[in-house]
This record gives sequence, structure tokens and C-alpha cells, in this order.
Amino acid sequence: MNQTSDAPAECRPLSPLARLLWIALVLATLYLCYFHNLGVIGLLGPDEPRYAWIARDMAESGDWVTPRLYGKPWFEKPVLYYWSAALRFKLVGVSEASARLPSAVYALLATLALAWLARRVYGGQAARWLLLLLPTTVVMIGFSHAAATDMPFAGTLTIAMVFAAFLLKLVPDSSAPGSKWEWLALAFSTPRSSLASLFFGFFLGLATLAKGPAALILTGGGMLLWATFTKRWRDAFRCLHPVAITAFCVTALPWYVLCGRRNPDFFHVFVVEHNFKRFLTPEFQHTQPFWFYVPVLLVAFLPWTLALLWSFLYGSLQFIPRRPSAISLLLLSWILFCLFFFSISRSKLPGYILPAAPATGLLFVRSVVRLVPGFEKTFRWLLLAFGGSGAIAAPILLWMAHPFEVLRPSGLVLISVAVVLLLYAIANLLLANIQNRATSWRTLAPLCVVPVLFLLCFFKQVATPWLRYDPSGKTLAMELRKSGVPVEQLFAQRMYRGMLWSLDFYLHREIPTWDDADPQQGYLLLKSKDCHAHVSGSWKCPDNPLELPLSGWFVYRVERSDSGGGFGSGSSNGGEGGSSSDRRDNRQPR
Repeated sequence: MNQTSDAPAECRPLSPLARLLWIALVLATLYLCYFHNLGVIGLLGPDEPRYAWIARDMAESGDWVTPRLYGKPWFEKPVLYYWSAALRFKLVGVSEASARLPSAVYALLATLALAWLARRVYGGQAARWLLLLLPTTVVMIGFSHAAATDMPFAGTLTIAMVFAAFLLKLVPDSSAPGSKWEWLALAFSTPRSSLASLFFGFFLGLATLAKGPAALILTGGGMLLWATFTKRWRDAFRCLHPVAITAFCVTALPWYVLCGRRNPDFFHVFVVEHNFKRFLTPEFQHTQPFWFYVPVLLVAFLPWTLALLWSFLYGSLQFIPRRPSAISLLLLSWILFCLFFFSISRSKLPGYILPAAPATGLLFVRSVVRLVPGFEKTFRWLLLAFGGSGAIAAPILLWMAHPFEVLRPSGLVLISVAVVLLLYAIANLLLANIQNRATSWRTLAPLCVVPVLFLLCFFKQVATPWLRYDPSGKTLAMELRKSGVPVEQLFAQRMYRGMLWSLDFYLHREIPTWDDADPQQGYLLLKSKDCHAHVSGSWKCPDNPLELPLSGWFVYRVERSDSGGGFGSGSSNGGEGGSSSDRRDNRQPR
């Protein structure tokens, strides 16, 4: 059984002007969603500063095999992200944009590969809408701007899935004699299945270098579920083509072998502790209910969540009376297995579900393109109702931000929420016209992404009311350097671990945590003026700390009671504090 295509017939070919406008809109969408504002804020959370530190260490040390955090081997994740970021650091220097660029590039590659698949199996209209709607979702924007392993993993796995569809003969053959792709087959002088197997194995290998054995489990589970639905077991085994296996081994195995030979504990730490224990036990403290990923997926597809729910409902109603195409079943199997696999895990984080997002986006677009013409009224009125409600609620929120309160944090937050709500409402109002019988309204539908792009252009202004102080350690590190505080004598107390690791990255050293039971001479970094609560006995701190107004922190000089007082005295001598490398607090990230 050979699935060729279930693409709808195009209503009308695009005019040259319409084609040009679509190209401009798609290019603006891809750039603004994936590459704009990469460095607008410092490295956030526990992951970004740690992964950037490891990548910088690789670039500086020249050791491209063993990931090291604070000079010690760190085997939480494989090496693909570190290589990508370290190469960028070597080429253009260390910055937030350089650290996040790999995620943006993998997001772009996955989107383009998925658009190519959509063009071949669902038609040009589906491909065009995928290039607009998928990049503008919260999940793709957010993770493409994260210096983390999630998007490299999801991106390479998505591309592997696209070539798997080609390998399973779910995509029409465009290399037949006389086609414009004939030159590709001739250039490689290789059968179609061998070429697809080569790229499938290569990208699956990259996915394994991004996050480990989860790539094999998700791919294998999705394929088996597809074979169960379609009864095409023999076709599923095409993924075990010798060329695919060889390409996978050549891509993935060398680093694993080298790292294992250099670090005898690598396989135990990486495979047992950071894979099996993370999946089977709540040791890493990321426990969530079984249904956790359902609301996560709905939030991930904002501002198109209502359209996604509509497509799921009407798509399900269409699946019941007639059998869906094999390619749609492959996408559905991929999504369902990913949801099931991570839902039964004892450790759950929102980023785990990212590999299911691109396939969900393609099925969503396919449903909108195929089903809206037959159920136009329900689709339009649902989005019009939401858009109208949002358009009404936004002015109410602005009115609630009383003019006398507008400069206070609460008033600015309300204004920020009102702006986002209004832009999302306008986006849905425009999308509601995607199949409007009135041509003038229908031509406005692609502009539904413009409010999202506008929001991205002014993201910093919209987000500022939510962030009184920089949540990363970037501003704090800048103030510490300008103040002349010797960072090698610095301690931190009651600092969120993500900000502490971010501060470590920007100061290029590990800042130890202050221990009340074991005071040290040096400088204590506090969020409030409560130094005496942490320093007692034969130790003292002054009443006039150094205030860092941009970050909201205070620095106290801590010394023995019989020493000279005042901030800055004795700053050239670390005293009993020693260097930070001698006072490791052995922080173990979760």
C-alpha cells in the first residue's frame, strides 16, 4: 500500500504580487520569531547559564569531548548543544545571542523541513500557513530563544521524522524522469530509499547527541504505533535500513565512545542517573500529575489555542467515519507516543514535550486548511467570539489601571496584560477569515501573525512591568565589577539557584554560598539589609552596605570583630576566606 498525497486542490494559483507578499510575510515571521531579541535579556534559569558555561569552557580549553562545569565533568546532557554554542563563541565571541543561536537555527531547520513535507503531502496552502502559524506559537518562540538542549533535540528529531516519512514512501516521488528534482537523484547516483535512509540516520544520530537514548525511544515508539494503526509492519522496518544504521552509528557513536574512554563513570552517570533515574524516580523533584502535558500543550500553542481545539474536535469527527491517510497517522502516532512516554515519566518539565509540537502544528494546519471550508461558520464564530471578548476585556483592564496608578507596578502589569490580550484578540479575529467567502476579508487572514510580530518587536517594553529587576545575573555582575568588589572573596546568600549560576557565568567563576555556621572573611551578597541575621559571634558586618540599585542587592564586608571596619577595608586580602575555588559549596543542580 503506497500513500501518495491527500493534499487539497489549490483554490487558485497565487498571483505574482500575492506570492511576493507571502514570501515577505514568511521571511519576517521566521526572522522575528526565531532570531530577533536573542540577546535582549541575560541567561535565565538553571539551564541556560550552566550550558553556556560548559560551551564556553569547551571553546577556551579546546577539550571538545568532556563537558565540564566549574572544572568538573558534567554528564547531564550529551554534547550537540555544547558543540554548537562553543563553535559560535569561537567565531564571534561569548554573548547571550551566541549562546541562544543554536536553538534558533534548529528551530528554523525543523520548520523548513516540516513545511517541505506539508507542501508535498498536504499542498502549498498548508505549507504556507505552517510557515506562519507554527513559528508564532509560544512554544516555538520560547524554546528557540533558550540556550538549552530542548530545541536542538526537537529540531533534529523532527527532521529525522520528515525523512522517515520519505523512507516509508508516504511522500510522493518527485525524482521521477522529467521532474525538477531529477537532478538530485542523479547527483547522488543512489536510490531514493538509500538517500532517505542516509539523512534519517544522520539526523537521528544528531538527536541522540542532543539528549541521548530518548531519541531512539521516541522514534521507535512512534513507528511501532504507526505500524499498529496501519498494519504496515514490513514498511516500518525500512527504518532499519543498513544505510540508516550506518549513518546513525557514524554520527552518534564516536563521541559516546571517546567520552566513555576518557571518563570511566560517564555511562553510569549519564545513562543510569540522568536517564533511567530521571524517568523512573522522583529523585530530580520534577513530579507532576499524569495529565500535566495537556494544559502545557494548550498554553504552548497560544495565541492559536482555540483554533487548535477546534481542529482537534472536528479532525477527530472526520477520523471516525473514514480512515485518515498514512502520513496523518504517522504524525498522530508521533504525537501520541511522545505524550504518553513523558506522561508516565516520574520527572516532568514543559520542555520534554517539545518534540511533539512541530508534528502537532502540522496536523493543526492540515485540519484548518482541509476542514474549515466545510465548517466555516463554527470556526469563524468561535474565533470571533474569543477575539471580540479579548477586544472588550483589554480596554476594561486599561481602565482598571487608573491614571494615578499607571506608574506603579500593579498598573503597569495590567497595561501589559491588556496589550497582550488585545494583540492576541486581533490575531484571532484576522485568522477567523481564513476561508471567508468574501475575497477582501480572506486576503486579510495571513496578517493574523502581524500582532504577534508587533509584540515580539516590543517584547522588552511589554515584559518590563513583570520584571522589576533583571532576573538573570547579568545586571548584578555588571554592578559588582563597576563597584570594585573583589569577586574572588564574594559569597551569596538566599539566591535563587538559577540566578546564582547566571552570576557565576557572567563573573566567570563559581560564587560559593554563605554558610551561617561557618563564617568567612569576605563580602556577603544579600537581597535585603539583614546581614546581622547571618553574621554573629566574633564576626561583624557594617550597618552601611554597598547598595546595588539596578539589581536590588546589597554587599556587606564581613570580618572579625577585632578587625578594622567599614566597607572596602582590607579588600586586597582575602583573609580566612581564601579564593572561591577553595570554598566550593558543591552545588549539585537538579
